[in-house]
This record gives sequence, C-alpha cells and structure tokens, in this order.
Amino acid sequence: MIQTFLFYEITNSIIMKKIGLLLSLLCVMALVASGQQPYQGNNYAQISSQDSYEEIITKAAHVTPSPRQLHWQQLELTAFLHFGINTFTNREWGTGDEDPKLFNPTDLDAEQWVKVLKKAGFKQVILTAKHHDGFCLWPSKYTDHSVEESPWKNGNGDVVKLVAEACEKYDIGFGVYLSPWDRNYPYYGNTKKYNQYFENQLRELLTNYGQIDEVWFDGANGEGDNGKVPEYHFDEWYKIIRKLQPQAVIAIMGPDVRWVGTETGYGRHSEWSIVPVGAKLQENIAAHSQQDLTFKPAGDMTGHDLGSRNKIENATSLIWYPAEADVSMRPGWFYHKEEDDDVKSVEKLLDIYYGSVGRNCVLLMNVPPNKKGLISQSDVDTLMKWSKIVRKTFKKNLAKGASIHSEDGVHAEALLDGDYKTYWTTQNKDTSATIVFNLKGKKTFDVLLLQEEIRVGQRIEKFQLDFWNGAKWEKITEGTTVGYKRLLRFNPISTKKVRLQIKSSRLNPTLAAFGLYNRPNN
Repeated sequence: MIQTFLFYEITNSIIMKKIGLLLSLLCVMALVASGQQPYQGNNYAQISSQDSYEEIITKAAHVTPSPRQLHWQQLELTAFLHFGINTFTNREWGTGDEDPKLFNPTDLDAEQWVKVLKKAGFKQVILTAKHHDGFCLWPSKYTDHSVEESPWKNGNGDVVKLVAEACEKYDIGFGVYLSPWDRNYPYYGNTKKYNQYFENQLRELLTNYGQIDEVWFDGANGEGDNGKVPEYHFDEWYKIIRKLQPQAVIAIMGPDVRWVGTETGYGRHSEWSIVPVGAKLQENIAAHSQQDLTFKPAGDMTGHDLGSRNKIENATSLIWYPAEADVSMRPGWFYHKEEDDDVKSVEKLLDIYYGSVGRNCVLLMNVPPNKKGLISQSDVDTLMKWSKIVRKTFKKNLAKGASIHSEDGVHAEALLDGDYKTYWTTQNKDTSATIVFNLKGKKTFDVLLLQEEIRVGQRIEKFQLDFWNGAKWEKITEGTTVGYKRLLRFNPISTKKVRLQIKSSRLNPTLAAFGLYNRPNN
C-alpha cells in the first residue's frame, strides 16, 4: 500500500526542561550538553569524501532527533481511525463514485472513540479525513463528495471537528490522514489543477480544527480519467504544514517519520533511527545551506538493514528518520462485520507491542469504528485486556533500589531514577562498559527494558544481560540496537544480581533507564 521515500527537514527549536545532571567536561564536548539551552536537535550530518571511517562513525553518533521527532517518539502508542464511505460500502479501497447518501452513522460518538483509546494507553489518534475514494469527513468547500451531502445530521455533520474536539477535551494528540490519491476529483491526472485542489483541502484541515500533531500521507498514486498520473507537489505541501502547524510531524511520505516497511506492526531486531541519504541530494543540500530541506527518494527504506556500519560507511549524508509500525486490529483497515470474530487476540497484540515499541518504533494501531459510528465492543474488550496487562507488567521496576557498580561509567544513579532527562554514560572515550546491579534480595523477572537518551544520539550496537547463579555469570539475553526503548522477553530468572554488558557503541553509550519486570499470568 505504501511506497516509502526518504525526506529531511532541519527544524526550528522548542524549549526543553532543564536536564537534571551535569556531565563532565569531556562528556559535554562529545555529548549533548545539559543546562538551559533550547533543545535544537541535529538531525542531519553531511559526509565528506575525505572523511575516514572513524569520522563517519563519529558523525553518525551525533545525529539526533528534531524536537518534533523527539515528542513523537515519546508518544510510543498512537491509533489509526479508518472510517469513511468504505465503512458503508464494505470496501477497503473505494472507487470515488459512491453515493454520499450511503454515509449515515446513526450513533456516531467521537468521544467514545477517544475515551476508549486513551484508556487503552494511546497518546494520539489519526483520523482518515479522506481516503482514496475522495469522500471527505468534513464539509469541504472544494467538493460535493463529503458528509455535507449525506443524511447524517441532515448534512450538517463534521466528523473531523467531532474527533478534534474530543481529543482536545481528553488531552490526547490529534492527527489527520489525507490521501494524495483522489479517485473522485474530476481533474485528477492534471498535475496543476489537482495540486491546487489538494492544497486547498490541506489548508482547510490545518486551519479549522485546532492543533494538528501529525499529518499522514501514504504513497498511493493512480491514473486519472485522462490516463495520466499527476506529480504530487510534496515540497509545497510540506511548506504549508510547516507554516500552519509547525509542531506537526509529517509521516510516511514525509520528512519526519518513515514507514517501517510492513503492515504487521513489527520493527526490525536492529532498528536504527539514523539512516543514510542518497548521493544525488548533495547539490540540493549545498544550495539550501542545509536549511528547510525536503528529501526526495533515496533508496529502499523497507530492507532488513537500514543503518548498520555497513550501510553508513559509504553514505554521503545521514539523517534521523525514525520508524512508525502500523497494523490493524482486524484483517482489514476499515470495519467489516464479517471480521467481528477475527479481531487480533490479546496475546498477538502483546507480541506486536514488544515488537514495535520494544524495538525503537512508535506503534500505530488501527481501531476502525463500525457502521453505527462506534468502536465495537469486541475491539474495546480486547484493547482493555491488552492494556491492563501492559500496565501491570511495567508498574513496578524490580531493579528499583539496587546498588549499582559501574567502574567505567558516570551518573549510574540516573539508570533507576525514573527521569528520562538524566542518563548514565561512560568516561573518556569508552565505547564498551559493564554495569552490575545488586538487587534488593532475590527477584524474579522475565522482561528487560533499556532506553538510550536519544537527545544525545542512538549509539549502542550490541549488549548482553547476565545473571549471577551463585557461582558464575550466565547469559540471559542479548540484543543489538536500543534507541528510545528496547524490550526483551525471556524465561523467568530468579537472582540477586544482574550484569549488563555494553559490548559495542558508536562513541560513548548512554542509558536513561534500566528496568527488570515480571509479566503477569493474566
């Protein structure tokens, strides 16, 4: 469904809270300095043909998220609401010739949607304001193919408004999906006319509904009635978004967030947020002095390995481009009654959670409202059971209160203080380290949590967790990348002491959090 491209834009700053711990002078020069300066982010690095391998690794280690990317990453859980004319035609992709009178959700309750999702732990929702069929969930001035021509609320309804207001009321982020492909618009295929039409609708969404936190474009692009495929003016669209909603991330066909590459909800076992940019972009970079850039296609962003040393050693530039993992609770993206018994199980949703949020991704889970305009009870029940288990699992960090020995590190207390703005790191130029946790008595656990301080960068390449069996150290589990969050499950372990070995890192590694947790039986 999605054609993935690589884009980039250097962003304006926002103010972050004061970081609690000051680093040593050597760390300040190599890492993000604490203090009261606005967090800028440095999400781009240009590679010179004269740079050595070591210099390329150093540059990669200093690429960091922009403020909007950091905020987005910290959401962890976001929800898709696929809802529209397809809900009533029982289709996944509409044709554009649907009768608007088919749209009539008699019990539509946007507050129910938002309350359910917030209770389940989601921090933001994205509504399909317009899918490929061109049917608009708001009364657009530029088309008759909208809710205004439907019997719902006698043509006076506005789904976008209701969802936006519910999100504001319940303090949850709001985003919009606007399909670049419109199968209803009569001049689709005419690049000039279509882009003007699209920009008009984009401005409607960005000016009439309060704060928009994410704009989601997919890559669908088909022929118009004239047999032509229009060229989408993405650069102009991005400028409109940056001007009208500067805090919004632009996702998938956009410069801030990339598609993970599947619609399964799973990230890679080694998910790097720092990826290479193609050589053809250097002329554009130089011409714009690396300011306000948008990046054009630069290779496959769906491969197994995007950011390892092998991938970046021949790069001409690097950017911070994090992954969003999307998946639907049901086999389809829109509601279909025949799929009521095919909602993903709680166990499957848990596995997806560990495979997305636990692999340095943001999970975008689709929860499609039904023809009545409600989230079905089967979906609600599953979400509540799933979220209850997640909350119970991570309610208590069993490493809390442990004494920590980190001979080659500083600020070890930051590992367990529950404050993401503080972090442990190594001294001098150490790229490996060992941290021993003497627990408060014997603890039983089966989940490891690690978090890097990504405002410094994503650096850890390999780690291992061991436990003391009373006579020697034994390996529990191991992994490669960490990023914003890494979660690993394993068979239950009971011990009084664990050891974390960071075996490889791009410059000084950082850790903002370390956790040991025990999954509940139900």
